[in-house]
Amino acid sequence: QVQLVESGGGLVQPAGSLRLSCVASGFTFSLYVMSWDRQAPGKERELVASISPVGGMADYAESAQGSFTISRDNTKNALYLQMNTLKPEDTATYFCQAVPTPLAWSPLTYWGQGTQVTVSE
Repeated sequence: QVQLVESGGGLVQPAGSLRLSCVASGFTFSLYVMSWDRQAPGKERELVASISPVGGMADYAESAQGSFTISRDNTKNALYLQMNTLKPEDTATYFCQAVPTPLAWSPLTYWGQGTQVTVSE
């Protein structure tokens, strides 16, 4: 059974930091591009950052450049998002996503249930 379980969200003051984690199971983690998406109330889901299967390449949304860092540990089937200098506009539910490479046995994309991040005084 495929599972993506996010954790690490919470309430933080502006300019604060949070580290999100996502632990995967039920598929070959190292054959998937992993990403963090977020969705704020009343807004469309947007890609925040993505990382290649072995972690050598990362891409960021313009809003995340310079303040967020995505990383992964394939030995632990884990994905991380270090978020610094948080702003109120970063408030959203953050989702972990797994996108298969051609080497993966399944063509399906997987998502977690999300973790809430609230940036407020």
